[in-house]
Amino acid sequence: MSAGISGVRRYRLVDQRGCPHPVLDDLYESLDAAWDEARDWWHEQFGGDQGPVGIGIEVSTGCGSWRTLRYPGC
Repeated sequence: MSAGISGVRRYRLVDQRGCPHPVLDDLYESLDAAWDEARDWWHEQFGGDQGPVGIGIEVSTGCGSWRTLRYPGC
């Protein structure tokens, strides 16, 4: 997905292999919205005492590719 002429960025969640997340496969309008969704889902699945969240975040680029902003487990 490209950012388009307007420069609008979209965010997506990825699994520990860097592939689009199999459950949280959606596009988000902000980094915070994506991370809130990832953190809430992770804690629901694994509990609040579980270690680092095993979900990463990517952002769309102007040329239509994706760039990693946060790696899973960070």
